[in-house]
Amino acid sequence: MPLKSRFLPAFSGVALATALLWMVATPARAQDDAMTPIAVPAQRDAIELGTGPLPDAKNPEAWHRQYGSTFARNVTVATLTPFLPDPAKANGTAVIVAPGGGFRSLSMENEGWQVAQALADRGVAAFVLKYRLNQTPPDLDGFGKSIREMLSGPVPKHRIDPMSSIATLGPQIADARAAFALVRSRADEWNIDPDRIGMVGFSAGAMLTIATTLAGEDAKPAFIGDIYGPLAPLDVPADAPPLFVALAADDGLFAGSGFGLIESWRAAGRPVEFHFYEQGGHGFGMYPKTTTSTEWFHNFTAWMKMHGWLEPAKTTAGTSR
Repeated sequence: MPLKSRFLPAFSGVALATALLWMVATPARAQDDAMTPIAVPAQRDAIELGTGPLPDAKNPEAWHRQYGSTFARNVTVATLTPFLPDPAKANGTAVIVAPGGGFRSLSMENEGWQVAQALADRGVAAFVLKYRLNQTPPDLDGFGKSIREMLSGPVPKHRIDPMSSIATLGPQIADARAAFALVRSRADEWNIDPDRIGMVGFSAGAMLTIATTLAGEDAKPAFIGDIYGPLAPLDVPADAPPLFVALAADDGLFAGSGFGLIESWRAAGRPVEFHFYEQGGHGFGMYPKTTTSTEWFHNFTAWMKMHGWLEPAKTTAGTSR
């Protein structure tokens, strides 16, 4: 299922301007920073999750490009897009991929499609979750102004504390739960072991991943990845899934607030692996950089391999739970 056959061509740059660092990624280059509207892609393989339209939403879904990467905003209907591996390579593991964007946009390319395709290339069935977003103005100028206004105020507690997120991210958690339910319901069709469905999220998507894990039993991922999300301490349940964390030391959002999440997971006796890269900024995602943060995906899949999730499910099911 090649990426280019269903979406816009792959681009090498990522992210929004430094002034918008809170909502997505650090730009790869100080150029091409203008946001350019684009047509909504066809997304022919996207499956509606049935969680309904966003209540009281007035502005329709819109897409734009900046720094050569592709973003969605004003998402009002949640979807899940499968990236299925070659059956000869499939290992039975699945991952739900949650892009970031401050719950006001989604970095669909750098933190969604490219991640999912790379997982599928390694035999993992991957699913990009386009979850519902907080409404922003329909025009790009108004959108930019709304972000500047958000940045000018204090950081809301629920943006850094996963426990608070559970109370404030109702639609998004419902979308994530529906994604798990859909993948499990079609596990036989997609050659997936229902006990080997994980989730990986980026920035706001990492917040959603943690909040979904803590919110209830119906999602219950087998493993989770927190990629440059907040690391606030929390109460970790005794059956918490194995956790992989990647963060850069020069991340302008989350690198200066300690490692409480890591310490909480360790204190609960649950498996955790933490990569703290010297450089990389926020939002490095899948695009190449000269920093070691570019290795996060290799480190993540090596961690998956260590747990047996890249081996055929029939020989490893249940070994890491």
